[in-house]
Amino acid sequence: MNHLITITKSDGTRQLFEEEKLVNSLRNAGATDGALDDIVDEIGKEMHDGMSTSEIYTRAFALLKKHSMPIAVKYSIRRAMLELGPEGFPFEKFVARIFKAWGFEAVTDQILRGESVEHEMDVVAWKEGQLSMAEAKFHNEYGLKSDLKVALYVKARFDDLAPMEFEYDGQKRKLTDRWLFTNTKFTDHAITYGTFHGMKLMGWNYPQKGNMHDVIAENGLHPVTCITVLTHQQKKDIIAAGILVCKDFIEQQSVLKNIGLKPEEIGRAVIEAAAIIKSAK
Repeated sequence: MNHLITITKSDGTRQLFEEEKLVNSLRNAGATDGALDDIVDEIGKEMHDGMSTSEIYTRAFALLKKHSMPIAVKYSIRRAMLELGPEGFPFEKFVARIFKAWGFEAVTDQILRGESVEHEMDVVAWKEGQLSMAEAKFHNEYGLKSDLKVALYVKARFDDLAPMEFEYDGQKRKLTDRWLFTNTKFTDHAITYGTFHGMKLMGWNYPQKGNMHDVIAENGLHPVTCITVLTHQQKKDIIAAGILVCKDFIEQQSVLKNIGLKPEEIGRAVIEAAAIIKSAK
């Protein structure tokens, strides 16, 4: 494959294509060596200067489906989490959606008074006697990890909030659960420090059971950015309309019409969304 080809990222910037990144993303999803060889060879034949990362992903996803739909979906989820950016706000909404799937009420972007200063908390969720607060750390590249520095500043904020009471749903509540979410991975030091100090961490690689991929698959929370037949702009418009996951995409088709999707576009996307959800069960 020609390693001097440049590709276009979703933000319009260009960079040299790195075959190793494609191989690693497919391997991390569980693709076999045979599938890897087939996909890399086929994409290599189709590569051209200026090809978008979205085109490469769509083609890799289509080829991977022929080998294993469950692995293709895992591949699509990991990349789809990056597409919730480039800002982190949609990821905060996604974390709130996870809490709702767990039976919580949840809100985002809360300003809370700590013992010394005010803090902006990404997600606050509550049910019965529980009050959970969560920091949602978003990265727009696979290789970026939430590190010890992130865990340190998040712990400091929780420590300042812990002595206080907060009123949600007409009840005064104290902080019971401290969460740190990331859409990529944690460093080992972040995991060691965070868990030692009583934080619950969830990322792509942690914990071993109940990590981000597991929670998405078990609760049917596949991001709408998994759907390959939608354009990048359509995905942005859908997220802006408050639809974050494939399940809601299927159930709220009237909203899709209001943001300008044509009936045939909705039909194709709904078929793919349903297949994505089904394959993970």
